[in-house]
Amino acid sequence: MTSTKPSSGAQTKPAENAPAAALHVGTSDPRTLILNNLRQSGIFVALVVIVALFAFLTDGLSLSPGNITNIVLQYSYILVLAIGMVIVIIGGHIDLSVGSVVALTGAVSAVVVIRQGQPWWVGVLAAVAVGLAVGAWHGFWVAYVGIPAFIVTLAGMLLFRGLTLRVLDNISLSPFPAEYNKIAAGFLNGLMGGAGYDAFTLLIGAIAVAGYVVSCFRTRVARIRYQQPVESFALFVARMALVGAVVMWFAWQLANARGLPIVLIILAALVLVYGLLTRRTVFGRQVYAIGGNLSAAMLSGVKVKTVNFWIFVNMGFLSAVAGIIFSSRSNGAQPAAGNMFELDAIAAAFIGGAAVTGGVGTVVGAMVGGLIMAVMSNGMQLMGVDQSLQSVVKGLVLLVAVAFDVYNKRRAGATR
Repeated sequence: MTSTKPSSGAQTKPAENAPAAALHVGTSDPRTLILNNLRQSGIFVALVVIVALFAFLTDGLSLSPGNITNIVLQYSYILVLAIGMVIVIIGGHIDLSVGSVVALTGAVSAVVVIRQGQPWWVGVLAAVAVGLAVGAWHGFWVAYVGIPAFIVTLAGMLLFRGLTLRVLDNISLSPFPAEYNKIAAGFLNGLMGGAGYDAFTLLIGAIAVAGYVVSCFRTRVARIRYQQPVESFALFVARMALVGAVVMWFAWQLANARGLPIVLIILAALVLVYGLLTRRTVFGRQVYAIGGNLSAAMLSGVKVKTVNFWIFVNMGFLSAVAGIIFSSRSNGAQPAAGNMFELDAIAAAFIGGAAVTGGVGTVVGAMVGGLIMAVMSNGMQLMGVDQSLQSVVKGLVLLVAVAFDVYNKRRAGATR
């Protein structure tokens, strides 16, 4: 009599296939994907909606090649500050002094280059050195003395604004030499020719798309290897195609304006470096651990004081970079430079998905949050909206972003 009992191989085969089958359960539904990643997906949806809205309200002027280039030039220093600010916020801190540090570093660079006649690169190095010193000053008081970052950086905001006035003797200095001015106002154009457009800009865009696709594919393979859920392959391909189309459209707009802005290359390099720093290094994981659960991080052996110190040193460095870019863009240094920059950087981080309590946030999210602020500001300027109303709109958007974060936490707690 033949036994009806399945063989051991028949029993284990479904078990072996079960994880692979489970990888794609529910992941081909876009709505499910959006809801499961509401914090991050929401800001991308918001960016698309805001871009489309202002394109409609300005009859397409906001998406013209010249205006796209202007957005990159006008808001690049805010995006640089947002990179550092999101790391500070992830670590559970805040920095209110970055606007004053931008002013001070720009002032030091102007004194060295304009007043003392030193080469432009000496001014850049001097500004970076001052930014690092400021970051070390803040890091010492926060990490080793134990004063809350809010108080330390509030004091720094006043201290370094006063030093800026002293360094400049309360007057503006200008202009910078052409080499310094090119940092924020220069373009790479004509390196590879092009009939009415810059072919080199399109090549850089294509390389960026290729790098993004390869990175996402490797991440997908790794997630599958560790039996983590991923979206269906069709949705994966659609996402790659959509991102590629947006990047190439952006590159085409730049190519038809003035070419590839040098400041965009600086910003892209910073995003790549800090994206890897936060996601792939021990330091990055320790920052998330400190912001997420300080007690657990200390018990896990994280050197909290050292990490906090370097968080603020890094913020000082990026404030110096932003100060160099802003002074280059302004072609001079002014005592009132950097006013309210800290609030724009903080808003970019929170709108981009950073949590008020720390432990959550990404560099890419901060960039998207900064772009949302930039597109709104630029669009309202094109429409001739009064400055007071622009401030009202920005304040409401920031409030909604924080309320969205609170809603996400309550929603996550209710589903446990």
